[in-house]
Amino acid sequence: MSTKDYLEKDYYKVLGVSKTATQDEIKQSYRKLAREYHPDANKGDSEAENRFKEISEAYNVLSDEKRRKEYDDARSLFGGSYRPGGGTGTGGFDLGDLFGQGTGTSTGGGERLSDLFGGLFGGRGRTTTQARRGADVETETRLTFSEAVTGVTRSFQLTSEAACSTCKGTGAKAGSTPRVCARCSGTGHESKNLGGFSLSEPCSECKGRGLVVDDPCPTCSGSGRGKSTRTIQARIPGGVSDGQRIRIKGKGAPGERGGPAGDLYVVVHVQPHSLFGKSGDNLTITVPVTFPEAALGADVRVPTLNGLPVTVKIPPGTPNGRTLRVRGKGATRRDGTTGDLLVTVEVAVPQSLSSDAREALEKFRAATADQDPRQGLEARAKGAGEQ
Repeated sequence: MSTKDYLEKDYYKVLGVSKTATQDEIKQSYRKLAREYHPDANKGDSEAENRFKEISEAYNVLSDEKRRKEYDDARSLFGGSYRPGGGTGTGGFDLGDLFGQGTGTSTGGGERLSDLFGGLFGGRGRTTTQARRGADVETETRLTFSEAVTGVTRSFQLTSEAACSTCKGTGAKAGSTPRVCARCSGTGHESKNLGGFSLSEPCSECKGRGLVVDDPCPTCSGSGRGKSTRTIQARIPGGVSDGQRIRIKGKGAPGERGGPAGDLYVVVHVQPHSLFGKSGDNLTITVPVTFPEAALGADVRVPTLNGLPVTVKIPPGTPNGRTLRVRGKGATRRDGTTGDLLVTVEVAVPQSLSSDAREALEKFRAATADQDPRQGLEARAKGAGEQ
């Protein structure tokens, strides 16, 4: 993403959030819009597809703290007022020079503006016709709870922009070749004089490509680009959570003119489990025990996810709600190790009693009549126990 794109596009407006929005607010807005405009839900709707691409592009920048700061800094520097072919709020600086895309303008002290600001925006001085990185692609997948915990390899069918299969990306008809644009010398940009300063904008002759096609390819009409559908295998790592966005490097749209492919982003939806839950790298489970087991202690069998049950020792006098830890029986971490299984004890109260059981409990109540667990409760309620 170039700094010029940063100035032209209001990503906050695209996602419908304020400039002070938190990461959670940005994520929630993105997920809502992505579901609404996802291509799978809008078959054949090119406008929805373009909207989905804008939403994904905006989220890619604003969800990354570093990229968001660069975006905010760039727009703050120029007041977010850049418009192609017009002036800027900076008094008409050559933005091509600032971004390392022009020939450079002197500041009066022998330094080019691209030298002063190139480090901020990642500029590299004079630009020639360069390879272009492919676009990022986003998709979604649904996992079972077990797949999310252990990891799984999934197949994805992706449709993205790629080099035209007929002309191999040149944009020229078979037997002909594109030529370097004479107007911009292949840079893809030309300067507009604004009286002392100049504004760099896409070349009007080659439309920013740096090349001119005299005899265009009939398939892509000279653009050199087309649609490509492919199936890839990608590994979803273990330990992912519902709503998490996984980046798979180099699996996005192919690059242009030998440029690297973009990245694939997979939004994961995890189906809940009827017994297990997840807390970070740990799995959770609630296990019912009887009152005698909690009071006297016991060894109880506890199921594990995708494994054999384990025996957990319940210490004597264990209260309802206490959580015990079983090491190494949790979710898979990125380094290959596993978290723990957190076992919460729930004392089960019988709904009906046999005569023998009732008699035994009556004897127990009589034997513990001098023990009042609510002693001092009313005094504390009146403030006597305030610290």
